[in-house]
Amino acid sequence: MARAAAQYVCQECGAVTPKWSGRCESCNAWNSIIEEAARQAPPKGLSGKAGRKIEIVGLEGAEAPLVRQTTGIKELDRVTGGGLVPGSALLVGGDPGIGKSTLLLQAAARLAGQTGVLYVSGEEAVDQVRLRARRLGLSGAAVQLAAATSVRDIAATLDAANPPGLVVIDSIQTVYLDSLDSAPGTVAQVRASAAELIRIAKRKGFVLFLVGHVTKEGQIAGPRVLEHMVDTVLYFEGERGHAYRILRAVKNRFGPTDEIGVFEMTDKGLVEVENPSALFLAERRGNVSGSCVFAGVEGTRPMLVEMQALVAPSSLAAPRRAVVGWDSGRLAMLLAVLDARCGLSLGGNDVYLNVAGGLRISEPAADLAVAAALLSSATDQPAPADRVMFGEVGLSGEVRPVGQEESRLKEAAKLGFAGACLPRRAGRKSANLPGGFALTEIGHLHDLVALFKRPNPKPLKADSHGRLAG
Repeated sequence: MARAAAQYVCQECGAVTPKWSGRCESCNAWNSIIEEAARQAPPKGLSGKAGRKIEIVGLEGAEAPLVRQTTGIKELDRVTGGGLVPGSALLVGGDPGIGKSTLLLQAAARLAGQTGVLYVSGEEAVDQVRLRARRLGLSGAAVQLAAATSVRDIAATLDAANPPGLVVIDSIQTVYLDSLDSAPGTVAQVRASAAELIRIAKRKGFVLFLVGHVTKEGQIAGPRVLEHMVDTVLYFEGERGHAYRILRAVKNRFGPTDEIGVFEMTDKGLVEVENPSALFLAERRGNVSGSCVFAGVEGTRPMLVEMQALVAPSSLAAPRRAVVGWDSGRLAMLLAVLDARCGLSLGGNDVYLNVAGGLRISEPAADLAVAAALLSSATDQPAPADRVMFGEVGLSGEVRPVGQEESRLKEAAKLGFAGACLPRRAGRKSANLPGGFALTEIGHLHDLVALFKRPNPKPLKADSHGRLAG
Protein backbone atom coordinates (compact mmCIF):
# COMPACT_ATOMS: atom_id res chain seq x y z
CA MET A 1 0.00 0.00 0.00
CA ALA A 2 1.32 3.44 -0.87
CA ARG A 3 2.58 5.53 2.01
CA ALA A 4 0.41 8.51 2.90
CA ALA A 5 2.01 11.77 1.91
CA ALA A 6 3.08 14.06 4.75
CA GLN A 7 2.03 17.65 5.14
CA TYR A 8 3.58 20.48 7.10
CA VAL A 9 1.29 22.49 9.37
CA CYS A 10 2.00 25.76 11.22
CA GLN A 11 1.23 25.37 14.92
CA GLU A 12 0.43 29.08 15.28
CA CYS A 13 -2.10 29.73 12.50
CA GLY A 14 -2.85 26.27 11.07
CA ALA A 15 -1.56 27.02 7.56
CA VAL A 16 -0.59 23.94 5.49
CA THR A 17 2.52 23.96 3.27
CA PRO A 18 3.89 21.22 0.98
CA LYS A 19 7.38 21.43 2.47
CA TRP A 20 9.09 22.52 5.63
CA SER A 21 10.41 26.05 6.07
CA GLY A 22 11.80 27.98 8.98
CA ARG A 23 9.17 30.71 8.86
CA CYS A 24 5.46 30.48 8.14
CA GLU A 25 4.46 32.62 5.16
CA SER A 26 0.97 33.19 6.57
CA CYS A 27 1.69 34.47 10.11
CA ASN A 28 5.50 35.02 9.91
CA ALA A 29 6.07 32.80 12.97
CA TRP A 30 9.50 31.16 13.22
CA ASN A 31 10.05 27.44 13.89
CA SER A 32 6.31 26.77 14.09
CA ILE A 33 5.96 24.33 11.17
CA ILE A 34 6.04 20.60 11.94
CA GLU A 35 5.32 17.51 9.90
CA GLU A 36 1.95 15.80 10.25
CA ALA A 37 0.51 12.77 8.52
CA ALA A 38 -2.04 13.63 5.84
CA ARG A 39 -5.57 12.26 5.85
CA GLN A 40 -5.86 8.82 4.29
CA ALA A 41 -8.99 9.81 2.36
CA PRO A 42 -9.56 13.41 1.45
CA PRO A 43 -13.11 14.74 1.91
CA LYS A 44 -15.31 14.10 -1.11
CA GLY A 45 -18.07 16.16 -2.66
CA LEU A 46 -21.81 15.90 -2.07
CA SER A 47 -22.54 13.48 -4.91
CA GLY A 48 -24.13 10.16 -3.97
CA LYS A 49 -25.98 10.00 -0.65
CA ALA A 50 -28.71 12.59 -0.22
CA GLY A 51 -28.71 14.80 2.83
CA ARG A 52 -31.48 15.28 5.39
CA LYS A 53 -33.46 18.50 5.31
CA ILE A 54 -32.87 20.75 8.27
CA GLU A 55 -35.67 22.28 10.31
CA ILE A 56 -36.34 25.96 9.63
CA VAL A 57 -38.08 28.10 12.26
CA GLY A 58 -38.93 31.77 12.69
CA LEU A 59 -37.01 34.38 14.64
CA GLU A 60 -39.69 34.60 17.31
CA GLY A 61 -40.24 31.66 19.61
CA ALA A 62 -41.17 30.62 23.12
CA GLU A 63 -37.77 29.79 24.55
CA ALA A 64 -37.26 28.77 28.15
CA PRO A 65 -35.64 31.49 30.31
CA LEU A 66 -31.88 31.29 30.55
CA VAL A 67 -30.93 29.75 33.89
CA ARG A 68 -27.36 30.39 35.02
CA GLN A 69 -25.33 28.55 37.64
CA THR A 70 -23.56 30.93 39.99
CA THR A 71 -20.17 29.74 41.16
CA GLY A 72 -20.17 31.72 44.41
CA ILE A 73 -17.04 33.55 43.22
CA LYS A 74 -18.45 36.99 42.45
CA GLU A 75 -15.55 38.11 40.26
CA LEU A 76 -15.83 34.99 38.10
CA ASP A 77 -19.60 35.37 37.84
CA ARG A 78 -19.15 39.02 36.83
CA VAL A 79 -16.77 38.13 34.00
CA THR A 80 -19.00 35.35 32.66
CA GLY A 81 -22.04 37.64 32.61
CA GLY A 82 -23.78 36.58 35.82
CA GLY A 83 -22.99 32.88 36.00
CA LEU A 84 -22.39 29.79 33.87
CA VAL A 85 -24.86 28.85 31.13
CA PRO A 86 -25.60 25.09 30.84
CA GLY A 87 -24.23 23.63 27.64
CA SER A 88 -21.64 26.39 27.18
CA ALA A 89 -17.94 25.96 26.54
CA LEU A 90 -15.39 28.32 28.12
CA LEU A 91 -11.71 28.61 27.23
CA VAL A 92 -9.33 29.91 29.90
CA GLY A 93 -5.80 30.93 28.89
CA GLY A 94 -2.86 32.44 30.73
CA ASP A 95 0.84 32.21 31.44
CA PRO A 96 2.20 29.14 33.27
CA GLY A 97 1.76 29.42 37.03
CA ILE A 98 -0.61 32.40 36.83
CA GLY A 99 -3.38 30.53 38.68
CA LYS A 100 -5.65 28.98 36.02
CA SER A 101 -5.86 25.56 37.66
CA THR A 102 -6.20 27.14 41.11
CA LEU A 103 -9.15 29.28 40.03
CA LEU A 104 -10.97 26.42 38.31
CA LEU A 105 -10.40 24.08 41.24
CA GLN A 106 -11.84 26.68 43.61
CA ALA A 107 -14.85 27.20 41.30
CA ALA A 108 -15.36 23.43 41.01
CA ALA A 109 -15.32 23.07 44.79
CA ARG A 110 -17.94 25.85 45.14
CA LEU A 111 -20.21 24.25 42.52
CA ALA A 112 -19.83 20.73 43.90
CA GLY A 113 -22.59 21.43 46.40
CA GLN A 114 -25.06 22.27 43.60
CA THR A 115 -24.24 19.79 40.86
CA GLY A 116 -21.84 17.02 39.90
CA VAL A 117 -18.33 18.20 39.05
CA LEU A 118 -15.61 16.32 37.16
CA TYR A 119 -12.03 17.63 37.03
CA VAL A 120 -9.97 15.87 34.34
CA SER A 121 -6.25 16.58 34.49
CA GLY A 122 -3.98 15.70 31.61
CA GLU A 123 -0.87 17.29 33.12
CA GLU A 124 -0.95 16.14 36.75
CA ALA A 125 -1.66 12.93 38.56
CA VAL A 126 -4.66 12.62 40.86
CA ASP A 127 -2.43 12.82 43.93
CA GLN A 128 -0.97 16.12 42.72
CA VAL A 129 -4.44 17.61 42.32
CA ARG A 130 -5.35 16.37 45.79
CA LEU A 131 -2.22 18.02 47.17
CA ARG A 132 -3.26 21.38 45.69
CA ALA A 133 -6.79 20.96 47.04
CA ARG A 134 -5.41 20.23 50.51
CA ARG A 135 -3.26 23.37 50.35
CA LEU A 136 -6.30 25.43 49.35
CA GLY A 137 -8.45 23.91 52.08
CA LEU A 138 -10.77 22.20 49.57
CA SER A 139 -10.04 18.55 50.30
CA GLY A 140 -13.56 18.04 51.67
CA ALA A 141 -15.34 19.19 48.49
CA ALA A 142 -17.29 16.60 46.49
CA VAL A 143 -15.22 17.01 43.33
CA GLN A 144 -14.58 13.93 41.19
CA LEU A 145 -11.05 13.65 39.83
CA ALA A 146 -9.60 11.82 36.86
CA ALA A 147 -6.23 11.75 35.11
CA ALA A 148 -6.75 11.03 31.41
CA THR A 149 -5.57 12.25 28.03
CA SER A 150 -7.58 10.12 25.58
CA VAL A 151 -10.61 11.94 24.21
CA ARG A 152 -12.21 8.60 23.41
CA ASP A 153 -12.06 7.55 27.08
CA ILE A 154 -13.26 10.95 28.29
CA ALA A 155 -16.16 10.92 25.82
CA ALA A 156 -17.22 7.44 26.92
CA THR A 157 -17.31 8.64 30.53
CA LEU A 158 -19.28 11.79 29.72
CA ASP A 159 -21.80 9.90 27.57
CA ALA A 160 -23.07 8.16 30.70
CA ALA A 161 -26.72 8.40 31.69
CA ASN A 162 -26.09 11.01 34.42
CA PRO A 163 -23.25 13.29 33.28
CA PRO A 164 -21.83 15.91 35.69
CA GLY A 165 -23.01 19.50 35.50
CA LEU A 166 -19.46 20.89 35.20
CA VAL A 167 -16.44 19.39 33.46
CA VAL A 168 -12.92 20.87 33.56
CA ILE A 169 -10.30 19.72 31.02
CA ASP A 170 -6.81 20.75 32.12
CA SER A 171 -5.54 21.25 29.50
CA ILE A 172 -6.78 20.96 25.90
CA GLN A 173 -3.19 20.74 24.62
CA THR A 174 -2.60 17.45 26.48
CA VAL A 175 -5.58 15.43 25.26
CA TYR A 176 -5.59 13.61 21.93
CA LEU A 177 -7.72 11.63 19.48
CA ASP A 178 -6.29 8.23 18.62
CA SER A 179 -7.79 8.46 15.11
CA LEU A 180 -5.22 11.14 14.22
CA ASP A 181 -1.54 10.37 13.74
CA SER A 182 -0.27 13.76 14.95
CA ALA A 183 1.09 14.35 18.45
CA PRO A 184 -0.94 15.96 21.27
CA GLY A 185 -0.88 19.75 21.15
CA THR A 186 -0.67 20.02 17.37
CA VAL A 187 -3.18 22.05 15.40
CA ALA A 188 -5.10 19.01 14.17
CA GLN A 189 -5.30 17.41 17.61
CA VAL A 190 -6.35 20.59 19.45
CA ARG A 191 -9.03 21.38 16.87
CA ALA A 192 -10.46 17.87 16.68
CA SER A 193 -10.31 17.22 20.45
CA ALA A 194 -12.01 20.51 21.29
CA ALA A 195 -14.72 19.93 18.68
CA GLU A 196 -15.53 16.48 20.09
CA LEU A 197 -15.68 17.69 23.69
CA ILE A 198 -17.79 20.74 22.81
CA ARG A 199 -20.20 18.53 20.83
CA ILE A 200 -20.75 16.32 23.89
CA ALA A 201 -21.22 19.36 26.15
CA LYS A 202 -23.90 20.81 23.86
CA ARG A 203 -25.72 17.49 23.63
CA LYS A 204 -25.59 16.64 27.33
CA GLY A 205 -26.06 20.20 28.60
CA PHE A 206 -23.09 20.48 31.00
CA VAL A 207 -20.67 23.39 31.36
CA LEU A 208 -17.26 22.70 29.84
CA PHE A 209 -14.09 24.51 30.93
CA LEU A 210 -11.04 24.12 28.68
CA VAL A 211 -7.66 25.29 29.95
CA GLY A 212 -5.39 26.51 27.16
CA HIS A 213 -1.66 27.12 27.06
CA VAL A 214 -0.38 30.42 25.68
CA THR A 215 2.46 31.25 23.34
CA LYS A 216 5.33 33.59 24.15
CA GLU A 217 3.29 36.43 22.64
CA GLY A 218 0.51 35.77 25.17
CA GLN A 219 -2.01 34.29 22.70
CA ILE A 220 -3.71 30.93 23.31
CA ALA A 221 -1.67 28.21 21.63
CA GLY A 222 -3.20 26.19 18.85
CA PRO A 223 -5.35 27.21 15.91
CA ARG A 224 -7.19 30.51 16.04
CA VAL A 225 -10.38 28.64 15.20
CA LEU A 226 -10.34 27.27 18.76
CA GLU A 227 -11.45 30.67 20.08
CA HIS A 228 -14.29 30.72 17.54
CA MET A 229 -15.53 27.28 18.59
CA VAL A 230 -16.10 28.12 22.26
CA ASP A 231 -18.73 30.45 23.71
CA THR A 232 -16.46 32.40 26.07
CA VAL A 233 -12.74 33.18 26.00
CA LEU A 234 -11.13 34.28 29.26
CA TYR A 235 -7.54 35.46 29.70
CA PHE A 236 -5.85 35.30 33.09
CA GLU A 237 -3.35 38.18 33.29
CA GLY A 238 -0.87 39.31 35.90
CA GLU A 239 2.77 39.93 36.63
CA ARG A 240 4.78 37.49 38.70
CA GLY A 241 6.07 40.35 40.82
CA HIS A 242 2.53 41.39 41.77
CA ALA A 243 0.00 39.48 43.85
CA TYR A 244 -2.93 40.72 41.76
CA ARG A 245 -4.49 38.72 38.93
CA ILE A 246 -6.89 40.02 36.27
CA LEU A 247 -9.43 37.71 34.65
CA ARG A 248 -10.49 39.36 31.40
CA ALA A 249 -13.29 38.30 29.01
CA VAL A 250 -12.39 38.94 25.37
CA LYS A 251 -15.35 36.99 23.97
CA ASN A 252 -18.66 36.13 25.59
CA ARG A 253 -21.80 35.00 23.78
CA PHE A 254 -23.83 35.24 26.99
CA GLY A 255 -22.57 38.50 28.49
CA PRO A 256 -20.50 41.65 27.99
CA THR A 257 -16.98 41.53 26.62
CA ASP A 258 -13.97 43.35 28.08
CA GLU A 259 -15.31 42.69 31.58
CA ILE A 260 -12.65 41.99 34.20
CA GLY A 261 -12.45 40.29 37.57
CA VAL A 262 -9.71 41.13 40.07
CA PHE A 263 -8.13 38.54 42.36
CA GLU A 264 -5.26 38.49 44.81
CA MET A 265 -2.99 35.46 44.99
CA THR A 266 -2.40 34.30 48.56
CA ASP A 267 -1.04 31.14 50.18
CA LYS A 268 -4.67 29.96 50.45
CA GLY A 269 -5.43 30.48 46.78
CA LEU A 270 -7.12 33.30 44.90
CA VAL A 271 -9.08 35.83 46.93
CA GLU A 272 -11.64 38.17 45.37
CA VAL A 273 -10.95 41.91 45.37
CA GLU A 274 -14.29 43.66 45.70
CA ASN A 275 -12.90 47.22 45.51
CA PRO A 276 -10.02 47.23 42.99
CA SER A 277 -9.76 51.03 42.95
CA ALA A 278 -8.88 51.20 46.64
CA LEU A 279 -6.42 48.34 46.17
CA PHE A 280 -4.56 49.94 43.24
CA LEU A 281 -4.37 53.28 45.08
CA ALA A 282 -3.40 51.84 48.48
CA GLU A 283 0.32 52.64 48.17
CA ARG A 284 -0.11 55.98 46.41
CA ARG A 285 1.60 59.09 47.75
CA GLY A 286 -0.03 62.33 46.66
CA ASN A 287 2.97 64.63 47.10
CA VAL A 288 5.21 63.00 44.48
CA SER A 289 5.66 64.45 41.02
CA GLY A 290 5.01 62.29 37.98
CA SER A 291 1.90 60.64 39.42
CA CYS A 292 -1.73 61.09 38.39
CA VAL A 293 -4.95 59.17 39.09
CA PHE A 294 -6.86 57.97 36.03
CA ALA A 295 -10.59 57.26 36.24
CA GLY A 296 -11.02 54.39 33.82
CA VAL A 297 -13.69 51.85 32.95
CA GLU A 298 -13.04 48.15 32.45
CA GLY A 299 -16.13 46.54 30.97
CA THR A 300 -18.96 47.84 33.13
CA ARG A 301 -16.80 48.54 36.19
CA PRO A 302 -15.28 51.97 36.88
CA MET A 303 -11.75 51.70 38.22
CA LEU A 304 -9.25 54.24 39.49
CA VAL A 305 -5.60 53.52 38.85
CA GLU A 306 -2.38 55.47 39.30
CA MET A 307 -0.40 56.47 36.20
CA GLN A 308 3.29 57.03 36.92
CA ALA A 309 5.68 58.85 34.60
CA LEU A 310 9.36 59.74 34.80
CA VAL A 311 11.01 62.25 32.45
CA ALA A 312 14.78 62.27 32.90
CA PRO A 313 17.68 63.75 30.90
CA SER A 314 19.12 61.26 28.44
CA SER A 315 22.76 60.63 27.67
CA LEU A 316 21.92 58.47 24.65
CA ALA A 317 21.65 59.51 21.03
CA ALA A 318 18.24 57.82 20.89
CA PRO A 319 16.37 58.45 24.19
CA ARG A 320 14.68 55.49 25.81
CA ARG A 321 10.92 54.93 25.90
CA ALA A 322 9.80 52.26 28.38
CA VAL A 323 6.09 51.57 28.87
CA VAL A 324 4.49 49.06 31.25
CA GLY A 325 0.74 48.54 31.10
CA TRP A 326 -0.09 50.98 28.30
CA ASP A 327 0.29 51.39 24.55
CA SER A 328 3.75 52.63 23.59
CA GLY A 329 2.37 54.04 20.34
CA ARG A 330 -0.01 56.37 22.19
CA LEU A 331 2.85 57.53 24.42
CA ALA A 332 4.86 58.51 21.34
CA MET A 333 1.80 60.34 19.98
CA LEU A 334 1.31 62.29 23.23
CA LEU A 335 4.96 63.35 23.29
CA ALA A 336 4.67 64.56 19.69
CA VAL A 337 1.48 66.52 20.46
CA LEU A 338 3.04 68.15 23.53
CA ASP A 339 6.02 69.12 21.39
CA ALA A 340 4.15 70.37 18.30
CA ARG A 341 1.04 71.92 19.89
CA CYS A 342 2.32 73.10 23.28
CA GLY A 343 5.96 73.91 22.49
CA LEU A 344 7.39 71.51 25.08
CA SER A 345 10.61 69.79 24.05
CA LEU A 346 10.36 66.46 25.83
CA GLY A 347 11.62 64.33 22.93
CA GLY A 348 15.25 64.52 24.01
CA ASN A 349 14.57 62.93 27.40
CA ASP A 350 14.23 59.37 28.58
CA VAL A 351 10.55 58.73 29.27
CA TYR A 352 9.26 55.92 31.46
CA LEU A 353 5.56 55.19 31.98
CA ASN A 354 4.05 52.66 34.37
CA VAL A 355 0.52 51.66 35.35
CA ALA A 356 0.73 50.90 39.06
CA GLY A 357 -0.50 47.52 40.28
CA GLY A 358 0.18 45.52 37.13
CA LEU A 359 -3.07 46.50 35.38
CA ARG A 360 -3.11 46.92 31.60
CA ILE A 361 -4.98 49.95 30.24
CA SER A 362 -6.18 49.95 26.64
CA GLU A 363 -8.80 52.72 26.40
CA PRO A 364 -7.75 56.09 24.92
CA ALA A 365 -9.44 57.91 27.82
CA ALA A 366 -6.14 57.62 29.70
CA ASP A 367 -4.47 60.18 27.39
CA LEU A 368 -5.20 63.17 29.63
CA ALA A 369 -3.96 61.42 32.79
CA VAL A 370 -0.75 60.31 31.04
CA ALA A 371 -0.16 63.86 29.75
CA ALA A 372 -0.64 65.20 33.27
CA ALA A 373 1.84 62.67 34.67
CA LEU A 374 4.40 63.64 32.02
CA LEU A 375 3.99 67.35 32.75
CA SER A 376 4.18 66.72 36.48
CA SER A 377 7.46 64.84 36.12
CA ALA A 378 8.93 67.35 33.66
CA THR A 379 8.12 70.35 35.88
CA ASP A 380 8.82 68.47 39.13
CA GLN A 381 5.43 69.63 40.45
CA PRO A 382 2.96 67.15 41.93
CA ALA A 383 -0.37 66.85 40.19
CA PRO A 384 -3.45 67.71 42.29
CA ALA A 385 -3.67 64.78 44.69
CA ASP A 386 -7.43 65.12 45.16
CA ARG A 387 -8.31 65.13 41.45
CA VAL A 388 -8.84 62.36 38.93
CA MET A 389 -8.35 62.86 35.19
CA PHE A 390 -9.70 61.29 32.03
CA GLY A 391 -10.08 62.32 28.40
CA GLU A 392 -8.88 61.46 24.91
CA VAL A 393 -6.28 63.72 23.27
CA GLY A 394 -6.40 64.40 19.53
CA LEU A 395 -3.53 65.22 17.21
CA SER A 396 -4.32 68.93 17.31
CA GLY A 397 -4.10 68.91 21.11
CA GLU A 398 -7.85 69.02 21.75
CA VAL A 399 -9.27 66.93 24.60
CA ARG A 400 -12.28 64.88 23.50
CA PRO A 401 -15.13 63.53 25.65
CA VAL A 402 -15.27 59.82 26.49
CA GLY A 403 -18.07 57.47 27.46
CA GLN A 404 -19.47 56.49 30.87
CA GLU A 405 -18.48 59.82 32.38
CA GLU A 406 -20.97 59.67 35.24
CA SER A 407 -19.79 56.28 36.51
CA ARG A 408 -16.18 57.50 36.54
CA LEU A 409 -17.09 60.56 38.58
CA LYS A 410 -19.19 58.57 41.05
CA GLU A 411 -16.33 56.14 41.66
CA ALA A 412 -13.95 59.05 42.31
CA ALA A 413 -16.39 60.68 44.73
CA LYS A 414 -16.94 57.38 46.53
CA LEU A 415 -13.21 57.07 47.21
CA GLY A 416 -12.96 60.60 48.64
CA PHE A 417 -11.61 62.62 45.71
CA ALA A 418 -12.60 66.27 45.67
CA GLY A 419 -12.83 66.85 41.93
CA ALA A 420 -11.95 65.81 38.41
CA CYS A 421 -10.27 67.21 35.32
CA LEU A 422 -12.34 66.13 32.35
CA PRO A 423 -12.98 67.12 28.71
CA ARG A 424 -15.09 70.15 27.93
CA ARG A 425 -18.57 69.21 26.76
CA ALA A 426 -21.50 71.44 25.78
CA GLY A 427 -24.71 70.79 27.66
CA ARG A 428 -23.15 68.57 30.31
CA LYS A 429 -25.79 67.24 32.69
CA SER A 430 -25.08 67.55 36.39
CA ALA A 431 -24.31 64.12 37.78
CA ASN A 432 -25.58 62.99 41.15
CA LEU A 433 -22.35 63.91 42.96
CA PRO A 434 -21.78 65.06 46.54
CA GLY A 435 -21.56 68.76 47.26
CA GLY A 436 -18.14 70.32 46.81
CA PHE A 437 -17.04 67.92 44.06
CA ALA A 438 -15.38 70.31 41.59
CA LEU A 439 -15.20 69.72 37.84
CA THR A 440 -12.37 71.38 35.87
CA GLU A 441 -13.07 71.33 32.14
CA ILE A 442 -10.08 71.07 29.82
CA GLY A 443 -10.64 71.77 26.15
CA HIS A 444 -6.99 71.78 24.99
CA LEU A 445 -3.65 70.64 26.37
CA HIS A 446 -2.79 74.31 26.86
CA ASP A 447 -5.30 74.31 29.72
CA LEU A 448 -3.52 71.34 31.28
CA VAL A 449 -0.08 72.97 30.91
CA ALA A 450 -1.42 76.03 32.73
CA LEU A 451 -2.11 73.89 35.82
CA PHE A 452 1.62 73.17 36.20
CA LYS A 453 2.92 76.73 36.01
CA ARG A 454 5.02 77.89 38.92
CA PRO A 455 3.88 80.80 41.11
CA ASN A 456 6.05 83.32 39.24
CA PRO A 457 4.43 84.79 36.12
CA LYS A 458 7.23 83.77 33.75
CA PRO A 459 6.10 81.57 30.84
CA LEU A 460 6.89 77.86 30.89
CA LYS A 461 10.00 77.03 28.81
CA ALA A 462 12.21 74.05 28.19
CA ASP A 463 15.90 74.04 29.14
CA SER A 464 18.73 72.30 27.26
CA HIS A 465 17.77 68.97 28.76
CA GLY A 466 14.13 69.34 27.74
CA ARG A 467 12.90 70.02 31.29
CA LEU A 468 10.20 72.65 31.79
CA ALA A 469 11.25 75.66 33.84
CA GLY A 470 9.37 78.74 34.97
